[in-house]
Parts: sequence; structure tokens; C-alpha cells
Amino acid sequence: MFFALTSAMLPSERTKTALKTAMYVMGILIVFLFFGRFVLNFFGISLPVLQIAGGLIVANTAWGMVTASSRMTPAESHEAATKEDISLTPMAMPMLSGPGAIGVVMGVAAHADSMVAYFGMVIGIVALGLVVFLFLSLGGPLVKRLGPGATGAINRIFGFLILALAVQLVWDGAAQFRG
Repeated sequence: MFFALTSAMLPSERTKTALKTAMYVMGILIVFLFFGRFVLNFFGISLPVLQIAGGLIVANTAWGMVTASSRMTPAESHEAATKEDISLTPMAMPMLSGPGAIGVVMGVAAHADSMVAYFGMVIGIVALGLVVFLFLSLGGPLVKRLGPGATGAINRIFGFLILALAVQLVWDGAAQFRG
């Protein structure tokens, strides 16, 4: 999606957009890491329910990867194609740090019991942001070299692995209801 939306950009513009996207992803996830617990408490949402809901959303995304269906509606795709800056929407939100990622971060944060744990999660989110930047800024030549067939196959393999993680999230959330 990123390469399709930035195809008309100069390489320097694409790199700048990749950096902004990574920064937004980190910002969104860190905000929910620290303030997600308050959102859950405000709405009276339990951790098992959050795990199941987050797992279902991640599963939906993964299913789209496995079946090669679009994650955006036609209206969202049209808007994205005409936007000058795609770094916040649609790239950072909802594509990379959407409801599934936010749900996972909030679920992990619910188990944090010290500042050291939070610090470790922030380091993980920053590392994720670095990986996002590297893939978005350096992935173009790799995507071109692999071609659509290999890229689609890799996407489906990762979709399957992400689907397995989503099922695990749902399973863990459901298991907590039995306890």
C-alpha cells in the first residue's frame, strides 16, 4: 500500500513520509501504552474482553492478508490516493497502528507492574518504529525485485502467522473467563 501511494514521489519525499509514518506509529502506540488502562477503566472493559476484541481485529487483518483482500474501503483508498501526506492516515492509523495493534499494546500494558516493564515496552515500540521506517524506506527495490507473485506469497505466509497470533490472543482472553 505504501509503495502504491508514494509511487509519484521522489525518493527523498518517500523517505520523509516513511520517517513521519514511523514516528506517528510510535507516538500512537506509546500513548495507548500509558493511557490505555484509563480508557479501559472508563468504559468498564475487562482485559479478557480486550484480548478477544483485539484478537478478532488482528484476525480480520490477517485474513485479509491471506486472502489478498484490501484492508481499506474504496472510499478510503480514493481519499488516500488524493492526499498529499499519507503518513498519519491511512499509513500510521489505521494501517500500521490500528485497533488491533492498539489492543495488543493495551493488553500487554495491563500486565506491567513496574516502570522497568513500561521502559522495556517503550524500547520495543521504538524498535518497531525503526523497523517500520526501514521497511518503508528501503522496501521499494526489494518489492520491485521480488515481483507481485513473490510479494503476494510472502504476504500470505505472514498473514497466516499473524492469524495464528490472533487466535492465540482470542484463546488467552477466553481462557481467562474460565479461571
